[in-house]
Amino acid sequence: MNTQQAYLVDGVRTPIGNLGGALAPVRADDLAAHALGALVARVTAQSPNFDVAAIADVILGCANQAGEDNRNVARMAALLAGLPVSVPGETVNRLCA
Repeated sequence: MNTQQAYLVDGVRTPIGNLGGALAPVRADDLAAHALGALVARVTAQSPNFDVAAIADVILGCANQAGEDNRNVARMAALLAGLPVSVPGETVNRLCA
């Protein structure tokens, strides 16, 4: 693969919750793993020969990481979603300017 090219196969997003709301007990990596697993299932259903080990990187955005969520959410989500350990993860934490 040419490292100067990027391929976006598909995308999903997780819901936005409120402080103390229904999603409060759900860890960010568990929520992301659910979305990532659904995305992989959708792609493999459309392309049965797709090899998940060919995924070059998992990149997730996560704002205001703090406390228990202050880790590489993308890497943890990839592992929790059952992707091979060879697939790296990168978490982008970007806030307003």
